[in-house]
Amino acid sequence: ISFGVHDVAIHGNFTRKIHLKTPIVSTPMDTVTEAKMAIAIALEGGIGVIHTNLTVEEQVKEVTRVKKYESGFIMDPMCIAPTAKVSELDKLRQSSGFSGFPVTEDGQLGSRLLGLVTKRDTDFISDREAPVSTIMTKVEKLVTVKEGADLLTANKVLRESKKGKLPVVSDQGCLVALMSRADLQKNAEYPLATKDERKRLMVAAAIGTRPADKDRVRALVAAGVDAIIIDSSQGDSMFQHEMVKWMKKEFPDLQVVGGNVVTKQQAKHLIDCGVDGLRVGMGIGSICTTQEVCACGRAQASAVYNVAKYASSRGVPILADGGISSPG
Repeated sequence: ISFGVHDVAIHGNFTRKIHLKTPIVSTPMDTVTEAKMAIAIALEGGIGVIHTNLTVEEQVKEVTRVKKYESGFIMDPMCIAPTAKVSELDKLRQSSGFSGFPVTEDGQLGSRLLGLVTKRDTDFISDREAPVSTIMTKVEKLVTVKEGADLLTANKVLRESKKGKLPVVSDQGCLVALMSRADLQKNAEYPLATKDERKRLMVAAAIGTRPADKDRVRALVAAGVDAIIIDSSQGDSMFQHEMVKWMKKEFPDLQVVGGNVVTKQQAKHLIDCGVDGLRVGMGIGSICTTQEVCACGRAQASAVYNVAKYASSRGVPILADGGISSPG
């Protein structure tokens, strides 16, 4: 062998226009992919698909968390209300593992920042029933940065201030993020990260084929989703055909992944409808019942080989979806 392991390129395409440096996609299952997983896998060069077992508002919120994520910033810091007692703060510290908390008007991210309370503020407080508002460092004495500051600027402010935490606030004084010296020290560069043209992490979301899912698509597109996966065990149906055609007509630049398919004919039907990628796999999971219920399926190696052979001739990438240990 005349090359090293670092010379091996494993990159590939998720869709016609979305390139991955690490060809791994996290599945749209409610036990697998929400914002936390999508962020983690996008940082490593893959992409996550937010599952559809959520309300439209909840799914949009998960997509937004991924799109707003910036490495080095804590985009969802745990906040407390000024009326919280020191004893409650002690319990929160024990359960969360955090030592410092932003204090906001209603104890939620996005409301007006009132101060910051750290372990140093509470160490010598004998009255553990005292409200946090009486011991916190008030916002007037805090060092903050405005929303929109980049990582280098925030890092410089944090270093020069010699503080442990740096709140990021909007023009109205509302808390939008937090920067922590400890997290910054642990923060690594992610050269493989999957990002869009605006340097935001990329994320996909799953939908069904019901008429109400059209409203879901509109909301997800408005939130900045990069791709939509139609989550169906048998994708070659009139419902999916119609949904794909509608999405490509309504949002021509939206990347759409169809499926699941296992034959060239199924792949052809969806590619003709306009999909930008295909999920391949049917009835091959260890607990999958598709073959028994729908009477359709195929061994995964045969399915991937045959669909890939046809799809590549049409310029459409495929995703191998499902296990490989079951014979199918």
